[in-house]
Amino acid sequence: MIFINTFKTHKSDQTINLYMKNIKYQSVFFLLLIACTVQAQQFTASLKGYVKTTAQQGIAASTIRIGNIYSSTDETGYYEIKNISQKNVTITASAVGYRNTTKTIVLKAGENTFDFELVSDQKEIDQVEVYGRTKAQEVNRQAFNVTAVDATKLYNTTLNISSALDQVAGVRVRESGGVGSNFNLMLNGFNGSQVRYFIDGIPMENFGSAFQINNIPINIAERIEVYKGVVPVWLGSDALGGAVNIVTGDRFKSYVDASYSFGSFNTHRTVINAAHTTKGGFFFQLNAFQNYSDNNYKVTVDVADLNTQQYKEGVKVKRFHDTYHNESLIANIGVVNKPYADKLLFGIVLGKSYKEIQTGARMETPFGGWHRRGTTVMPTVKYKKSDLFVKGLDLTLNGNINVGTEQNIDTVYARFDWYGNRKYVPGKGGESSYSMYKYKNNLAVANAILNYKLSENHSLSITDVFNSFKRMGNDEVNPQNASLERAKLSQKNVLTFGYQYDVRDRYSVNAFVKNYHQHNVNGANEIVKNLSKWGYGTALAYYFTPSFQLKGSYELTVRMPTPDELFGDVENYEGNFALKPENSNNFNLGINYDFALNAANRFSLMANAFYRNADNFIYQRLNNNQTKYISDNRDGVRSIGGDMDLHYSHSNWFTAGLNMTYQSVVNTQKYEPDYTGISPLYKKTMPNIPYLFGNLNAAVTLYDFGGKDNKLTFGGSLQYVHRFWLYWPLLGGTDEESAKRQIPMQMALDGNVVYSIANGRYNIAFEGKNLTDNRLVDNFSLQKPSRGFYLNLRYFFNK
Repeated sequence: MIFINTFKTHKSDQTINLYMKNIKYQSVFFLLLIACTVQAQQFTASLKGYVKTTAQQGIAASTIRIGNIYSSTDETGYYEIKNISQKNVTITASAVGYRNTTKTIVLKAGENTFDFELVSDQKEIDQVEVYGRTKAQEVNRQAFNVTAVDATKLYNTTLNISSALDQVAGVRVRESGGVGSNFNLMLNGFNGSQVRYFIDGIPMENFGSAFQINNIPINIAERIEVYKGVVPVWLGSDALGGAVNIVTGDRFKSYVDASYSFGSFNTHRTVINAAHTTKGGFFFQLNAFQNYSDNNYKVTVDVADLNTQQYKEGVKVKRFHDTYHNESLIANIGVVNKPYADKLLFGIVLGKSYKEIQTGARMETPFGGWHRRGTTVMPTVKYKKSDLFVKGLDLTLNGNINVGTEQNIDTVYARFDWYGNRKYVPGKGGESSYSMYKYKNNLAVANAILNYKLSENHSLSITDVFNSFKRMGNDEVNPQNASLERAKLSQKNVLTFGYQYDVRDRYSVNAFVKNYHQHNVNGANEIVKNLSKWGYGTALAYYFTPSFQLKGSYELTVRMPTPDELFGDVENYEGNFALKPENSNNFNLGINYDFALNAANRFSLMANAFYRNADNFIYQRLNNNQTKYISDNRDGVRSIGGDMDLHYSHSNWFTAGLNMTYQSVVNTQKYEPDYTGISPLYKKTMPNIPYLFGNLNAAVTLYDFGGKDNKLTFGGSLQYVHRFWLYWPLLGGTDEESAKRQIPMQMALDGNVVYSIANGRYNIAFEGKNLTDNRLVDNFSLQKPSRGFYLNLRYFFNK
């Protein structure tokens, strides 16, 4: 009416033009209003529930299908499907050994629940068409060179995260001792900080000494994802050689999982995991664990007696100053499945660790008083929302800051020998460097992931990860050393833009570009250094059949030096502030192939070839007096090789696996400082890096042993590492001298027996490690534990 009256009153052409313009704007407005109304009225629903047997036991790895949408159940039979746009749906549940069940149901907007009960049908097992895969299998089918470990299958063991990773092709975990010792994970020739670690996609760089992958029990994880070489966009990392992502799982149900183990060397481990979700969406989760060990296993060393001055070679003695314990807790409280958030959790991570230091970088000299203490106090926040503002726009936010402390305590002015004898030295001093240095690293991490699904096949993503490190402290026994009180600062930001085109079981294309920036300040001498780099990459996959996949990936990646590499770790690591960022051209080519000879015999094969060509390669060596490690740059290092993982299963009672890795890691720095001409180290194998290793494992399971829903499993594994060079493999020297420059072949045999009662509610496991009691060494001469036996008790309940 307003426009009509205006038209009648004003007859001029100008008014008519104004009127037509208003009509135009009004039409656009109404079209936008209609579009928004249609968008607002669009039907969206979610469906969740359980797939169970007639005995009401959950069926793992069963498949739920609605049209072209698939989902698979977890180990408890739970499934969840989101973003369903139809009210009337036909849904099918299927699993190997059970009859397919199809139902037509009417959904309401929002959340829906529907449970399936499948009837056993062993006679039709050859005819069942299996669409679903476990979550670990789905991860392995990404275009990236990735291996996922199903951690749920290892819950009845005493393994920690690093021990589980040591069974993955291409991975070698090298430890300097027993429980709580320093470790170095090597992945396709790269190691240390060149490999990054995450928990649920959140960087672990600030978790402190109480939270390391070699003291986190396997029960914390649902699966472990190992990305080799090229890292996906959503991790937003500056990893040079790959990344490890520990997925704890968001199952949002009520459960209790508790275990306790004890064994050799006075080793004790306790794990408690629990969660509860109310019907209103209130969520609480608790993960708590502790590790304790005297680590007093026997080692073979050359001993000089402090009292008699007698020197003996190859004496077998007990470690006497190597106790380690840590106590850790992760608690989260918040809401799930709300209109404003799929997940909004506030949490706290608390940890405490105590570590006695038995030796330095070599075992010639033992310590008897030097030790470290650490605490973790880290508040956290996690937020996730799907379909934020518009359908297909997903946002994830995470933030945390660790305000815990670390302290290096070295005040015993004495010398010790391997017999435990001590000789005090007059005056004040310490075994390594007289110190009670207590400091805060003040590590903070914030990351944001924004993903927009343009259509069924196209999506865009932006990831930003910010890390901040600020070390400040004081040493009450060295108050004159003012440099210890000056702040050491490092701030790093990694911004990633990505694009993905994916057609399920056909092909997948990923492309991304990254910007790396780091700001460093060395408070000891007020030196400031700013570093900035760009990187990019792609990952491609093509499926010849749904079970045969070919994939390849490439990345020009960059890694900034870590705070420990720049400033040291106040223990066995010396800092080097002159380090430059390293970069590498990483190539991967691989296949995944699953096939069956018949209904009883199934195989799966994963094989990958890789090529890495790194510049300014950061590597670890002994410092000038060979008492500590230090990082340094090399102009170039090339790594080429491949790995293979083969699994076999017969019916449901026998499984076996074999993986092998070969890698050639060669120095490509042509000229050395203070050396005229081409370096004799040019194109020589890098020292202290194994080049051939593998694992063999097998298990036999007896079902309904001693009662219905009970099972007894016998398992074993053999780990092999071929001998490799400890020092540069220069020509010349006697056979005896050559042997001293090499680390001998390593072989470790482990075995276990697991008895599960009442469908896994009660579990008893007995393990034997290094059964042949071989002398195992990883890092130079540092020896790993001798033969040990362990008993593990576990209780699991969920509803």
